[in-house]
Parts: sequence; C-alpha cells; structure tokens
Amino acid sequence: MRTPLLRGLVRWALLPVAATLAVLTTGAPGAFAAADPSTVAEALREDPVYVDPAASDQLSSADAEALADKIRDADKPVFVAVLPADQPEENLFLNLRTETGITGLYAVRSGDRFGAQADSSVLSNQGVDNLVTSVRGTDDVKAQLNDFVDAALNNVGGSAPSSWGSTADDGVPVAGLVTTGVVLAAGGAGVYALTRRRRLAHEQEQRAALEKLRVVVDEDITAFGEELDRLDFHPGEPGADDAMRTDYEHALDSYEQAKRLMAAATRPEEVKAVTQALEDGRHALALLAARREGRPLPDRRPPCFFDPRHGPSVADATWTPSGGATREVPVCAADRARLADGRDPMIREVTTDTGARRPYWDAGPAYGPYAGGYFGGGILPGLLIGTMLGSMMASPAYGADYGAGYGDFGGYEGGDVSGADFASDDFTGGFGGGDFGGGDFGGGGDFGGGF
Repeated sequence: MRTPLLRGLVRWALLPVAATLAVLTTGAPGAFAAADPSTVAEALREDPVYVDPAASDQLSSADAEALADKIRDADKPVFVAVLPADQPEENLFLNLRTETGITGLYAVRSGDRFGAQADSSVLSNQGVDNLVTSVRGTDDVKAQLNDFVDAALNNVGGSAPSSWGSTADDGVPVAGLVTTGVVLAAGGAGVYALTRRRRLAHEQEQRAALEKLRVVVDEDITAFGEELDRLDFHPGEPGADDAMRTDYEHALDSYEQAKRLMAAATRPEEVKAVTQALEDGRHALALLAARREGRPLPDRRPPCFFDPRHGPSVADATWTPSGGATREVPVCAADRARLADGRDPMIREVTTDTGARRPYWDAGPAYGPYAGGYFGGGILPGLLIGTMLGSMMASPAYGADYGAGYGDFGGYEGGDVSGADFASDDFTGGFGGGDFGGGDFGGGGDFGGGF
C-alpha cells in the first residue's frame, strides 16, 4: 500500500506535467480537456480519490490525500473523482464504473455539480439518493466531499479493493523514488501494523459478540432438550407408529445438530444455522404431539416472535411495541391470550453490554443471526421494523460483520472486481447541483435524482 508521503510526492511531481499536457491538447491557454474515463478509472483502481489537473483548484492535493486516507482506513469501496466543470455528462458514471471494473460507490464532483451512483449490492438506489441529498447545497468542495464520505462509510457494504494495497507506481520514474526507499519501508510497516491492528480489533469484537450470543443460544438448546424429556416418548410404547418415530428421530437429530453447530461456531453469523436447527426440531415435536393426541397435524409456522422457546406459533396477532409501529407477529397460544386480555406478552430478554435486560430485538447487532435462523422466508424485516436490530440489519454494512440472507435485508459485497460484467440497471443513483436538474447520466438508470 502506498504511504501518504509517496502518494503526495507522486501527485506533486506529476501535477504540473499533466496540467501542461492538458493545456496543450486544447490549444488555448486556461482551457482544459475533459477527463478521460479510462485515465480516471486507472487512477481509482490504485487510489480512492482522483483530482483531475484541470480541477485542482477545487480540492488541494493535501485535502485529497486526507480524504483518500479516510476511505482507505475504513476499508470501504468508495471512489471519489473531482473533474472539470465542462465534463461531458452522458454515460459518465456508467463508463467510469465499466472502466474501473470494481463494485462500489462512485461519487463525482464536476464543477458545481455533485452526484453518485453505486452497485445495488453495495448500496441501494434510495440510499445513494439520500446520501447525495444530505450534502445538497454545499458550495465548499472539501466540506461536501468529506460530509458525503463520512456518511457513505457508515452505510456502504463490502471492503476496499485489494488493488489499493499495491505498492507499484507504473509510469513513475524509478530513479525519482529511490531516495524514498527508507521512508517507504517504514511507512509500509506502519500501514501493515495499522491494518493488522484493525483486523485484530474486528476479530476481537466478533469473538465478544459470539460469546455473548453463545450464552443465549445455549439456553435455547437446553430448553429444547428439556422439551424432549417432558415429552417422555418411547419409540416402542403402545400406539407408537413409524410416523411418530420419524418425528421423534428428527427432533433428536435437530437437538444434536444444534449442539454440534454451536460448539463449532467461530463467528456470530454461524449461529443462524443453530437456531434454524432448533426451529426445525420444535416443528417435529409439534407434529409428534399432534399424532399422539389424535389431533390434525399443525401447519408449518414460524416460532413465537416474543420468545422462540415458546415453540411454533398458532396465529398472527396485532402488536404495537413501545414507541413503534403496529405490526402482525406470530404468537404462541399463551401470548395470544395475554394480548387479547390486554396484558404484556412473555418476551425473551437478554443481557446487554450495559448489564441491562432488553428484548432480544433491542439488544444489539449480534442477535441478527439468532433471529434470522428462527424467522426465515423473508418475514424478518416486517417483524423487526422500527426496532434497533431492524435498523442495524437494514444497513448494507451489517452484512459484512454479521452475515446476510435475512429476507429483504439482503447481502452485500463490495470491492470485488467484476470488470464490465454488471447490469447497468443495477448501478444507479443521483446527480445534481446548482440548477442542474438531471438527465441521461447513468446509462440505464435514472440519474436525475439527488439535488
């Protein structure tokens, strides 16, 4: 990875040359040729921020370097280009994304206009538009770009491209860099140490989240084991048939699978498979109980939302959490009766980092996999709307830390090299600024949003 000092030296050395060439290509003093997307893309593959020589008055090299360091330190696929005011508009983002070939969020400041587009796997179209709107009306380029990047880094998914870690400087005279060798070595060691510390800190956070989650999941596994004991079913008992024995074996297998998976879990997202196994086992027990009692077999339903240990739900009931919106949630028979009587349901509470007891859906991000295993099939977003966990899981950045695949919350990958193999309709956003009201600026996406 280039050190800030080396990047600054290279930019300082090349800036007058590039500016001179730009003037010569236009044939008129003070006029600059429009930025070539290929040139911009080549620069962005190596560095998150590019300032065209013709736009150097908009953002200084020091400010560009500080912005690039911020993006690089956050390890997010955010690309920023500052281009001349007369930059051609048609298909700019589409061409830039195609030439760069990396999944991510692309922002462009062109004259007094600012806009962005992103692959939907990194950030939704609405998310891009919201970010652009949040910096609308900011005339100071430095302030606008920093505000945009600060907000983007908290929302965009995926990781920075590996090419930003390259130390090669193609096209830069080697002799001019020899004297910086010692500085480069020291800087490289510093970058490595910083990256390693960041990775170790992230791993420590994940381990802490898993251990906190392990306590709760182990309680769920124990509760399921106690249900098996209370059932007191014996495969050879009078009246037992093959269907009952199959249900019982299925429940036992799910119990053993949950214990095995939890013991082997190394990351919070792996807990999802554990609670999936518990949900499957409880359904098998519900089938077995119905067969023994001669009742109709129950339909497959999600667990009770208030506490999955209550077993499969029997109906959907209207519930309004404190300070939240009303929604339909699956409930067990006991909680349905409590709600009908105007009483509070029996809610599964867990211990938070502060030591307080909170419902699992308001206890922190680690409980996403816990809930995701119990409530599959895309119903989870509707259940968690307006809750702390729902807000966290709606952020693209959540998938990188706690996994994805929880229905409409989706999954996110950024920084991957895809080349030109991406759908233009899947790369959308908004552009605006000043009196600019939109236009065909995205090649397949509506690029008139934003300002």
